[in-house]
Amino acid sequence: MEPQFFQIKTIPAALWGFPSERVIVAVHGAQSSKTDVPFRLLAETFPHCQILSFDLPEHGDRKDGPIRCKPPVCVRDLSAVLDYAESRWASVGLFAVSMGAYFSLLACRERNICHAWFLSPVVDMERLTRDMMGWFQISETRLEAEGEIPTPMGQTLCWDDYGYIRRHPIDRWPFPTDILRGSGDTLVAEETVSAFAERFSCRLRIAEGAEHWFHTPPELDELSRWLRETG
Repeated sequence: MEPQFFQIKTIPAALWGFPSERVIVAVHGAQSSKTDVPFRLLAETFPHCQILSFDLPEHGDRKDGPIRCKPPVCVRDLSAVLDYAESRWASVGLFAVSMGAYFSLLACRERNICHAWFLSPVVDMERLTRDMMGWFQISETRLEAEGEIPTPMGQTLCWDDYGYIRRHPIDRWPFPTDILRGSGDTLVAEETVSAFAERFSCRLRIAEGAEHWFHTPPELDELSRWLRETG
């Protein structure tokens, strides 16, 4: 299945599937794009819905653009995409991957989401940031003094992002939600996802042997099976 490409304001977007009254807004994770393989699987698994995906700053068709991938900017862009979806479809769902889930938790909690699916979600960005600081021996004092510190993971820790994250805790998520997490996910702590699922009454499934990035044939097969069973 091939998507149609267009723009929402200046945001590169893709629309998958045949005309429908239902749409699922898809939000990719780090180092991915609007044509992420899970989005294709989502479109193939849910032929009764359309799938609306888009590129976050510094990703996909925006990779070399001037806008940086900062939390408030990503929340703003996702809000614009949600406005577009709500003005054109009767029912709006959400599918979010990794850090895309964090942006969704901020941008969507006052929306009317019929159902959400989270794949390897970052549900506590403050915890993840502190974990990364510990992995690379970066203190808060040093981060504040230097402002930005690149890490060997390819992610740059930023003091202003850290402040934004701490000022915007996730304290509300009222939508029916299914979560798929790999047992071998070393990026997001298992207890963090479990606590989030328990707090907000989400259904959590653990894919044995899968890592944070679902990309191998067994992992993608598990993803397809999970989508079929929860859709």
